Amino acid sequence: MEAVARLNNVPTSPRKMRLVAGLVRGKSVSKALGLLKFEANSGAARIEKLLLSALANWQQKNEDARIEDANLYIKEIFVNEGKMLKRLRPAPQGRGYRIRKRSNHVTVVIDSLTEEQLEQQTKKSKKANK
Repeated sequence: MEAVARLNNVPTSPRKMRLVAGLVRGKSVSKALGLLKFEANSGAARIEKLLLSALANWQQKNEDARIEDANLYIKEIFVNEGKMLKRLRPAPQGRGYRIRKRSNHVTVVIDSLTEEQLEQQTKKSKKANK
């Protein structure tokens, strides 16, 4: 059972937010929260809060299941461009340079791993460690 959380009109550039999203893509939720807590990038705090919101949404859908037993992971995370505010900065000789203040939209989808997927993932990690 998957759960979705969206964050719209975040006033940072999509490029900066995609760097943070790339850190946690495909990771387990607990590992991702640990990474985001100590990440210095400004977008990390926002994605951490969004991930907690997705976790709460999953818990709302699955009231009888425990989060610890569910093996939750980040199935999908993507960052899209939002509105762009256009401003003018004064420039020499009466001109004006255009400033583009970018924003973005972040979407997180979390899902629980089945037993088969969990076994495949452990096999892959064992091969990678060899």
